Amino acid sequence: MFIKKIASIAALSLSAIASFSYAESAHAVTFKVTTGIESIDGKTNQGAFSEFSKDKNVVTVDFNSGQAPTTGFAKYSFSGNNSSVRSDMWAPVGAKGEKNDSNYLAVFEGSDAIINLEKNLNYFGIDWGAAHTNNTYSFFNGDNLVKSFTTKDIDLAGGFALYSPLHPGINEDGAKLDPTTNQYNQGNGYVHFYSESSKDTFNKIIISQVGGGGFETDNHSFHAGTKGFDFPTTSVPEPGVALGLLAISGVFLRKRKNQKTLNLG
Repeated sequence: MFIKKIASIAALSLSAIASFSYAESAHAVTFKVTTGIESIDGKTNQGAFSEFSKDKNVVTVDFNSGQAPTTGFAKYSFSGNNSSVRSDMWAPVGAKGEKNDSNYLAVFEGSDAIINLEKNLNYFGIDWGAAHTNNTYSFFNGDNLVKSFTTKDIDLAGGFALYSPLHPGINEDGAKLDPTTNQYNQGNGYVHFYSESSKDTFNKIIISQVGGGGFETDNHSFHAGTKGFDFPTTSVPEPGVALGLLAISGVFLRKRKNQKTLNLG
C-alpha cells in the first residue's frame, strides 16, 4: 500500500520543535529529529510520541504493559541477556523534558533487540534518550543491510532536540555541556527514520549498544509502505493526514481515539 500525496496540510513548524535531518545520498534511509508530542490522552509522564502517531494508520508500541510484542506485525526478540523492558530514571523524557515514569526498552552491550516485521516499512520512529556513544540502529531488508545509524550521526546532523538534566552524563557522543551547571546532559528526542525510495524499505530492525552505557528507547511507531515515505520537508503533519494502511495481525490493538497502541497487558 502506498502513501497518498497530500496537496496541502496543516503543519507544525519544525523550528518550534528543533528538527534536524541527515542523509548521505539522494535515495537512502534518512532521519529527522524533533521533540515529539505528548500522548493522545494528554499524559506527559510517558515520554515523547511521534507526531505521526495520531494518524489512525500508524501503530505505536509503548511498552507500558511491561512487555515487548513477540507475535503479530512487529515481533521483538532478544539476543543475549542484557536487554529488557523496564522503568527507571533513564527512560526517554517527554516532548518538553518531562520525567518519563512508564516502561521503556533498554539494550546493553552484548545483547541486541531484534524487530522482525511481516511487511516492509518505510517509516520507523522512536523516542531516543538518554543517548550514549554507539547507540546503533541497523535496518535490513531480509539479510541485506540497508543502513545503520549511531549516536554520532545525530550529532553530525545538528544534535538531539533537547539535553535533559534528568540524564546527567559524561563528555561523549549524544551529550552536551550545560554551561550553567558545568554538567554534561545526555540527548533526548523523537527520531524519525524513513525511506526515500522503494529501494530503501526495510523489514527488520536491530537495536544494539557497542561498548559501555545503554540504549534507551520508548514509543516505537511503525508505518508500512513499498515506496519512499512522504515526509514533509518543512513540517510534520497534524492529526488526520493520511499516511497509508498498516496491516496488523496477531496482536490486540488498543485504540485511544485516533492513536493505535499495541497493548500486551
